Amino acid sequence: MHLDPLILSRLQFAWVVAWHFLMPAFTVGLASFIALMEGLHLVTKNPVYLRVSVFWTKIFAISFGMGVVSGVTMPFQFGTNWSRYSDAVADIVAPLLGYEGLTAFFLEAGFLGVLLFGRKLLPPWAHFFSALMVALGTLASTFWILSNNSWMQTPAGYAMVDGRFEPRDWLEIVFNPSFPYRLAHVVTAVYITTGFVVVGVASWWLLRRRFYEEARVMLSMTLWLLTVLVPLQAMIGDQHGLDTVKYQPAKLAGIEAIWEGGRRLPWVVFAIPDDAAEKNLYEVSIPDLGSVILTHDVNGEVHGLKDFPPQDRPPVAFPFFGFRIMLLCWGVMMLVVVLSWWLRIRDRLYDADWYHRLCTLAAPVGFVAVIAGWVTTEVGRQPWTVYGQLRTADSVSPSLTGVDVGISLLGYTVVYVVMFSAGIAMMMRVFRDGPVAADMPGIIASGRPEGPVRAMPQAGSEG
Repeated sequence: MHLDPLILSRLQFAWVVAWHFLMPAFTVGLASFIALMEGLHLVTKNPVYLRVSVFWTKIFAISFGMGVVSGVTMPFQFGTNWSRYSDAVADIVAPLLGYEGLTAFFLEAGFLGVLLFGRKLLPPWAHFFSALMVALGTLASTFWILSNNSWMQTPAGYAMVDGRFEPRDWLEIVFNPSFPYRLAHVVTAVYITTGFVVVGVASWWLLRRRFYEEARVMLSMTLWLLTVLVPLQAMIGDQHGLDTVKYQPAKLAGIEAIWEGGRRLPWVVFAIPDDAAEKNLYEVSIPDLGSVILTHDVNGEVHGLKDFPPQDRPPVAFPFFGFRIMLLCWGVMMLVVVLSWWLRIRDRLYDADWYHRLCTLAAPVGFVAVIAGWVTTEVGRQPWTVYGQLRTADSVSPSLTGVDVGISLLGYTVVYVVMFSAGIAMMMRVFRDGPVAADMPGIIASGRPEGPVRAMPQAGSEG
């Protein structure tokens, strides 16, 4: 059996990145949520905010550790599996990753220890400041990673010299054409992802009549945030799509399964793309809507896949279905938000068990959406690592064998399954234990409050 090192290297990188991406997709938003809780406690002295902050800081510590460990392996792959890519882009990619280390990692490493262990050693304002710096560090990391990725999607500010990308304008490199839209889209996505986890945990507690005060604060505040962010994400995504039409037309054609370009194109709701036959099977589409969505003009012109040579087209099924899974997730999110408005009007937000069950089930929907979006973006970029300039097939290490990558892929698979299973089990235990009464005496060594668990009042006793 022939083992293709290119295919296996792509599978290995996809495996590592997909698992790793789950953690930043959660911790970036969670760090900001913790900073908000610390700030509210500093201003109001309300112990509920402190208990919520202490609880989520435990979850943050576990998920942050998982994210760091799972991310360490990625740079090694650039050297072992993608040496020709590393050589070609080193003068641009290496500085961008270095800027991430100098900004994000310094902030996170310097203040995370204070956030985790400085509660009794520092005044509240200093602890709030440390939480703020950790949140800023996670956002700085997002900035540089997305600048790097966006440059690979829409390269700018460089010159090709002897087959290598040399920087010419760092402002154009950092703020490349797709970066502003990608940054806004991803940051909003990870905040929404965190928000649905917080809502899910709060709803889970309400269903079990536990930690009512903390659950109420978490549910109400986060749903107000989602009321803004979920509709906003649709508008940001629309602008990101217009940018993709302009700078990555082949990717856009793959996402929408458009084979024949032109004007007044339909929007393909569902189909089974057939790359070999260059057509869609079992297509369900809405006339003219494709041009309206993609160009904001019913007569707008859009390129089709047949406008590009077959070797320059992405594999259509992955971006096509990935994008529609992301849209479906957004629909679920919007449903949860709209139902929360109706329940607030009826004063039933905290005692509607059916809604809390829905929110509990919807807790992971953000993770599904960000992975689907990542597949859409990265597979849609194929067959390029640097769009239009460096092919994936020309990026893999020349001396690599399929056996080499097969062994490492097997090792990564085992390690990641064990590590993430253990990490998720630890987080589930913290979820079950709930928030510790950190503002009260009597906290035992296990981290659980002494005495009875704070129960939820009877339905209708509070608004």
